[in-house]
Amino acid sequence: MRANPGECVPAKAARSILAEAVLNHIGGGRFKGFSAGSSPGPHQQPHPMGLAALRAAGIGTDGLRSKSGDAFAGEACPFWPGQPATAHWGYPDPSAVGGDEAQQREAFRLTLLGLHRRLELLVNLPP
Repeated sequence: MRANPGECVPAKAARSILAEAVLNHIGGGRFKGFSAGSSPGPHQQPHPMGLAALRAAGIGTDGLRSKSGDAFAGEACPFWPGQPATAHWGYPDPSAVGGDEAQQREAFRLTLLGLHRRLELLVNLPP
């Protein structure tokens, strides 16, 4: 996810992983979700609370991993030529939420719910 169009932000292995899993779950083969950050750590894994939120929602987590944008485009912050459809949906980073474990789990659940609602609208657009 980008904070602003054209701006790369470091990966935290949370929001984009949630969006990738949700889109692949509800996309019906019409959409394929991919997530990547601009600078994931060498052994960074998806956030455990994000994976738990996905499983609790009945969404598979097999194959999810932290990836760099260059895994898809050969560079960390690629420029996509032409007229690609883009959207920016700003969500607070649930992995940055303080508080106790229940508050942190709730932050992941709410982020997942918000992403699911928006992606559901996307996949239901006419072709």
